[in-house]
Parts: sequence; structure tokens; C-alpha cells
Amino acid sequence: MSIALELRSISKQFGSFQSLHSVNLEVQEGEFFALLGPNGAGKTTMINIIAGLSRATSGEVKVMGHDVVTGFREARKSIGIVPQELVFDPFFSVRETLQFQSGYFGLKKNEDWIDELLHSLSLTDKADSNMRTLSGGMKRRVMVAQALVHKPPVIVLDEPTAGVDVELRQTLWQFVSSLNRKGHTILLTTHYLEEAETLCNRVAMLKKGEIIAVDTTPNLLKKHSGQTLSLQLNGVIPDSLKPLLMKSDIADGRFVLRLDSPAAIEGILAACRKEHLDVLDCSIEKPDLEDVFVQMMSGGAQ
Repeated sequence: MSIALELRSISKQFGSFQSLHSVNLEVQEGEFFALLGPNGAGKTTMINIIAGLSRATSGEVKVMGHDVVTGFREARKSIGIVPQELVFDPFFSVRETLQFQSGYFGLKKNEDWIDELLHSLSLTDKADSNMRTLSGGMKRRVMVAQALVHKPPVIVLDEPTAGVDVELRQTLWQFVSSLNRKGHTILLTTHYLEEAETLCNRVAMLKKGEIIAVDTTPNLLKKHSGQTLSLQLNGVIPDSLKPLLMKSDIADGRFVLRLDSPAAIEGILAACRKEHLDVLDCSIEKPDLEDVFVQMMSGGAQ
């Protein structure tokens, strides 16, 4: 499998502040890849370097084998960026915006693809509307269409669903997932971690400008977060159980114990029966990507 996006020892300095620290990352062709990190971790800086909008202090970036500095023209043709900011020309209609964007890439007869984009993103009835009259969610859809107007093999989505309604999120993910199935490589940044867990094959976590983990979601869940057992008990907790239960979190009157393995459940319940404690309720919760994210960003095991 070929490498769609390659970062080698990327560092970025802003005066005395270093935003990125020797970042190495590879995204394979056809992957749906998530880049996660808290605000200020360096995600947007990295995307700006990939897009050629900012130059790294050191290191190199290649898109589909094209260096973003020495081969900027080919690299730019190979990638579509959906930025966080809503950037648009207030004097053009939606269709005119996409026609002008097509012209930037030398595409003269692009109407069929523009019509398909408008339909897929539910923008057909807004095609002749002026950009400044659109709602924020509709403008966001146009930003997505602009990024895709030249059919780039690599698509970067920087917080594409921030502050938008559920309908747009569903429409967008259906369309982007269909592009991914057709072979497009997707790089996603998002604070909606359930999106990353559902959509993405692999995940990279960025903390203070450094990549601290790159793996598949199942592997991250397995390595960094175990199942938890939630117990609601009736009765006075005896001294014999206090060492066990005092290690747990207490939420809404329930003991929440982290399990090393599912086999530990029987021992815990047997200890409760032995001490004649009634188990009023018992549930097992599997970890999700948010649990792993919080653990790692707070300094948990890497």
C-alpha cells in the first residue's frame, strides 16, 4: 500500500514557542485517519504545513509523493482542505464559488461534478443563493464542496462538524464515507470522539506538539483502558471489602471499579455475597475512545 501523506521530523517554531516537535506520521492510501488532540496541541499548525499555508521550521511533508515545498503545485492538486474557519467571498453565489474554485485548478468543464457535490451535500436548492445569505451550517457545506471540487485523492477535514446540526453531520459523514470507499484518503480532526471511533481506521494522538500514540482504535482501547464494573450495594460495607472498594470511584452512590480482566467480576461478586451485601444493580461498561483520550492527555500510560 502506498503512502498518501508523509511527515518526517516536522518541527515548527513561532519565536520562542515550539508548536511541533519532530513529528513523524504516515497515512496510507485509502485510510480514514483521525488526528486527535486538545486545543493548542498543534493540529491546525500541522494541517497548515500539509496544505502549504505555513512552512515547517525543519522536516519535510509529502502528499501522494509530492513535497509540499519543492513540488507545491502537484501536492496542492492532490489535497483538499476543509478549514475550521468559514472563509468565503460574499459577492458570489454557491455555484459561482465552486466554478471559481474549479478554475484555480484549471478545470473548465466541471459542471457535472459540481452538480453532484451540490446534490450530495443538500445544496442544490441553494446553488444560486449568495454566500452571505446562507446559514453557518450551509456555509460549512460549501466549504466541503470547495475542498472536493478538483476530486483530490487526499481530503483533510479540520473540525468539519464543529457547531453544526445533526442533519449536516449525518449528510457529511455519509458522503465522506462513500468517498473513502471509492479510495480517497481522509484525515480528520475532531473533538467529537465518537465520530473518530465510528469512522476511522487508525488514530494518532497529539499532545503539546508531539505524537504520543498511533494505532487502531481497538488496539488503543485494549492497551490503555479496561472495562469497568458498576455496583450499587445495599448494606454496611465491612472492613474486609474496604481495601477493594476504596480503590474504586464513587458516582451517584455506585462503586465503579476498573477491571484488569472480565474474570475479576466473579471474585468481586463472590466477596459481596460472602459478606451478605445485596447487589441492587450491576453493570459492565466497555471503554470508548474518549476514555483513552482523557487518560492519555492527563498523563496516563502511553
